[in-house]
Amino acid sequence: MISTDRLFLREMKPDDFDALFRVLGDPETMWHYPYTFDGQHVRAWIARNMNRYRKDGFGLWAVCLKDTGEMIGDCGLTLQNINGEALPEIGFHIRRDCQRKGYAKEAARAVRDWAFRNTDFPALYSYCKYTNVPSFRTAEAIGMRFACEYPDEINGKTHVSVISREDWLREMNRISSFT
Repeated sequence: MISTDRLFLREMKPDDFDALFRVLGDPETMWHYPYTFDGQHVRAWIARNMNRYRKDGFGLWAVCLKDTGEMIGDCGLTLQNINGEALPEIGFHIRRDCQRKGYAKEAARAVRDWAFRNTDFPALYSYCKYTNVPSFRTAEAIGMRFACEYPDEINGKTHVSVISREDWLREMNRISSFT
């Protein structure tokens, strides 16, 4: 579905359970999340995204290494409740041994570009617990900027980043002028 230099993103399927459980079932990877997933939560996560593909035309996709086909996480676009509004959010989870290699940024950038090319959303968001610095740094690395922080029951405080379609277009035009 989506291809980058080192990755491809495809729809999740039930057979992805073991690979996804290594990500979402890892307490260190899910440190900033409200809970670590058990098997039932992982199965529900896959089913929810398969439903999103049918209903919305997008969801969280399996992030796979091009050279091996191995699934190392998920990344995609979902509609999320962000401070009381249903907004398009780029989310990602990368297996711990694959973190700090630029995979989250590479996948999130590809999802950002796909979303602006294939939807009419005027802006895209990313949100996380305010202490999840690696997550909002990834958002900044794909051109997002700080939008706000707000209190909530799950995270204590949630950090929100945003990129507008206009900012993305300006960046695309700037890049194309160098090539």
